[in-house]
Parts: sequence; structure tokens; C-alpha cells
Amino acid sequence: MWTKFTSILANAFAQTSLSAQEIFNIVFSLGLAIIIGWIISQVYKRTHRGLNYEISFLTTLILLAPIVTAVMIFIQGSLVLSLGLVGSLSIIRFRAPIKDTRDMVFLFWVITTGLGCGIYNWSLVVIFTLLVMGTVIILYLTKYGHSRNQDYVLILSGVSASSDDEVERILKEHTFDVRVRSRESENDVWEIIYEVRFRENVGEESKQLVQKLQALSGIQRVSLLAPQLALPA
Repeated sequence: MWTKFTSILANAFAQTSLSAQEIFNIVFSLGLAIIIGWIISQVYKRTHRGLNYEISFLTTLILLAPIVTAVMIFIQGSLVLSLGLVGSLSIIRFRAPIKDTRDMVFLFWVITTGLGCGIYNWSLVVIFTLLVMGTVIILYLTKYGHSRNQDYVLILSGVSASSDDEVERILKEHTFDVRVRSRESENDVWEIIYEVRFRENVGEESKQLVQKLQALSGIQRVSLLAPQLALPA
């Protein structure tokens, strides 16, 4: 039985009629796609801003490039195969939403890499990867698109009346802009939520702001929160 199986397997490979050059192209393309996919995942990891990132997304970036490369090799310019591929992909539903548009850019980067490797255009793939990687690093180092102002949410609460004039004076002294988001009161308990904006030296200004507000009579709790997008990398 084993002999019959090996003969069937040998005949199957013999029918492919792949030359040594074609085998080299396929193996080299898949290997290059894996390497570039790994490089892209490292660029994403090093330039990611935020509290954390999903490790599974890094794995996706590495595996997606060789998969797209294999798909392009299977198609090999055949219109029938390409139409069949589109039909098969149409039944796939992506249930994991893209939380950040930047993640979508990296996905397109990996897909483009796989397409280029699949048509054996290796030099263009390398040049494209270097240019995009350089652009991503420059944007990251220069903090392109980051506002000089930093927005925070300030929550004040207490159980007795407080001096609104004194609170406003302290806020204007240490912030660039102040807006009241909500104001709640029930019996003697009250809570006010502000949107405050700091211009520069956020650490020292926010520290002094919290200390002065806590020293006021009638205020029991002072909370200064930074939105997720405003947190440093």
C-alpha cells in the first residue's frame, strides 16, 4: 500500500512539470514574502501608539503576505481561476472590526507585498517596502498629526457647596481652555465634569491643578483623566 501511495504521489508531482527555475521562483517568492511580512510586523510593533496591541495582529501581518503570494501563483494570469477566487472570497465574513485605520494601512501594505511577490516582481517589492517603511518611521519620529494641545477630562465631586468662582480661577490659571461637559446634583452630593486643555508642560500644570483643587473646601474628589488617544506611546 505504501508503494502504491508513493507512486501516486510521484506521478502527481511529475504531472506538474515544474522546471528548476520555476521551483526556485516559487520558493524565493514565498520566503521573501515571509521576511517582508515579518519586517512589516516589526515596524507596526515599534511605531504603534497606545496602551497595547494585539499579538494576533502581528501574526496576521506575517502570514498574510505568503498566503497572498500563493494565491497569485495559483492564479497565474488565468481569468477563470481569478473569477473563482473572487467567488470563494465573497462568502467570507470578517467579524473582527478594524479598530484603527492605521491597522488597515498595514494590512494593505502586506497584501500589496504578497501581490508583488506573487508576480515575481521582487525588486519593486523591496523598493516599495523600503519607501513605505521610511515614511512610517519619519511620521512616527516627527509625531506628525499630533496636536500641541492635550485634552483631559476633569471630574470634581463633593458633598457640600463649593466656590465656583475659585474653581474657575484655578482652571483658567493652569489650563488653556475649559468647558463644562455635565453638572449633576442630588441632595448635598454634586459632580461636575470639565473638558480641559493643556498647552505645554502638562505634567507640572496638571499636578498643581489637582493639588489646588483638592485644597478647596467642599471638594472631596478630584480626578484628571486622559482620553485613550491622548495617552503617550
